[in-house]
Amino acid sequence: MPEPLSVDLRLRELPRAEMHDALEALVVTRFKRVLLMDDDEELALDSSYFDLGLTSLRLAELRKGLEALLGVEIDATVLFNKPTIDELVGHLGAKLSDHVRKA
Repeated sequence: MPEPLSVDLRLRELPRAEMHDALEALVVTRFKRVLLMDDDEELALDSSYFDLGLTSLRLAELRKGLEALLGVEIDATVLFNKPTIDELVGHLGAKLSDHVRKA
């Protein structure tokens, strides 16, 4: 597993479109791992977490893992206000971009 700070820095250095794609790939990989899916299985990015089969407990574990990996805090309410992978990736991308602008 890559060192969190290095993942965070690499993502922040990418142009916005590339950052989105890399962030999406990272988030999808994490979700597939928690959902016990194979890498080649399709994961619906526009389905709610609960429709995908996640429980609140699993979602909390995913949140903590993503926070550690990306070096950003993810408010628990975001997961309920942005209940799809696609929306979460958009939120995380904006949050990482904000950190770049502030640096």
